[in-house]
Amino acid sequence: MAATLCSKFLQRQGWLPLIQSVRHGSKAVTRHRKTFHILRAKLMAVTKYVPPERVIPPGAYPSTTKRIQEDSALTLLLKRDLKKVFQDCKMVAVVQNSASSAEDMMLLKNKLFKHGIIVKFFPNQVMRSFLMDTAHSNMAPLFIGPTVLFVSKEPKVKEMLKALRSSPQMTLLGACIDDTLLSVDGIVSYSKLPSVAVVQGQLVSGLTMLTSLTASLLQRHPAHLSALLQQHVRQQSPDSGAAEEEAAS
Repeated sequence: MAATLCSKFLQRQGWLPLIQSVRHGSKAVTRHRKTFHILRAKLMAVTKYVPPERVIPPGAYPSTTKRIQEDSALTLLLKRDLKKVFQDCKMVAVVQNSASSAEDMMLLKNKLFKHGIIVKFFPNQVMRSFLMDTAHSNMAPLFIGPTVLFVSKEPKVKEMLKALRSSPQMTLLGACIDDTLLSVDGIVSYSKLPSVAVVQGQLVSGLTMLTSLTASLLQRHPAHLSALLQQHVRQQSPDSGAAEEEAAS
């Protein structure tokens, strides 16, 4: 019966419930918390509950002290070989190996060995650990991923670049030539420089030409030599330029 009456009432339009909740605005809080008396504040501070320290089981958190890991015998041996390589070789190039096969690597080794370039393999962790304590520490970022070292006692940059052109899997990253760290562009520029033998020949030929010219002048007549010296002195004097301009005008 009650359900039928409610349904009839709800169907009417404009029906309002008999009881309505009216929300009144609350007044602003003007009272604040009173401060404790000094004696009561002291008593509360003395009787405040202090929880016991939490006991941390050993090993739950990492140790704050740094552990110095000693190098193994194999690592020390590799570092000794690296030190010898950097002392004896004037060219140490870093090359990235991008999935090169064993056959391609063997062919590349043979090509480089004909020019006195040796291929060496060292772990990256050992290389970075060794370079951090040396003057070549800037080479450490090059050793990421599979890397190979091309070393030679004399800089054979042209031969190395020529051999790398036939091996697209090998990418040159940088090199240390004559204790100087060079990028790929720097290595290419270095390869375009003339060899030491060519520079020495040019220097010797220039010095020989000057000495031969001096000897030919000394073999001439003394009067001719004195005339040449007087002309040189006149050209070097500051008044010679003004005299020549007056004579030309």
